Amino acid sequence: MSRKPSPKRLEALKIWLQSGREKKLKDIGEELDISAGQIRKWKCEDRWDEIPDDGPRRGAPYRNKNAVGNKGGGAPANNQNAYKHGFFSKWIPDDDEMKEIYQAARAGMSTLDLLYEDILISFTNYIRAQKLMYVKDQDDMTKELKKEKFFKEKVEVTDDAGNIREEFVETQGEREYEIQFAWDKQAKLLTAGAAASRSLVSKIKQYEEMVRSLPPEEVKEEHRLRVDKLKADIKAVNAKAW
Repeated sequence: MSRKPSPKRLEALKIWLQSGREKKLKDIGEELDISAGQIRKWKCEDRWDEIPDDGPRRGAPYRNKNAVGNKGGGAPANNQNAYKHGFFSKWIPDDDEMKEIYQAARAGMSTLDLLYEDILISFTNYIRAQKLMYVKDQDDMTKELKKEKFFKEKVEVTDDAGNIREEFVETQGEREYEIQFAWDKQAKLLTAGAAASRSLVSKIKQYEEMVRSLPPEEVKEEHRLRVDKLKADIKAVNAKAW
């Protein structure tokens, strides 16, 4: 059974709409005795910007030239109207897949969910690294070709008719290898593992603090259980790694 939004959450939206969507979030927060960050979070989660505006729209002044060069009346090609945040619209690559992912994330995920997904991705990479950097024993050595040079050598070639001609043949020259001994691989694993573990712990603490800071009616039991499960999983992986 879903919980009703807090009265102040609805009141904040009402104040914003009644101001013609122009009142600053900081001012709304001061009026309701709530932090501007909380108002901003509500605005993002409830998608205030996507609420239809049924009121009268302000038209352009007489002889306004905003639409010059745009005969169809719609937005020009490559117009950025669909983006809600100018900063991201400027820096996100002009790639359809990237835009689709970005818009999907904005539409259906809260800040708490985004942080949780980031934690899961970091944890997945942490586990994968354990497998990629695994050191079997002290004789576990890795030898990889790092650089290779080829030379062209002039040789005489005789064809079927007995004619002799000169050709350049590519021959192998120098090879440079990168060798990693067991102790070196183990040291890198420990360093990388410690850094990844610290990053995970920091993100989980941030998640816990965010859960505690939210109003009780907005926190689901699932949000709390996520933290306990993540801690147990990380503890199990670390125990297995050692």
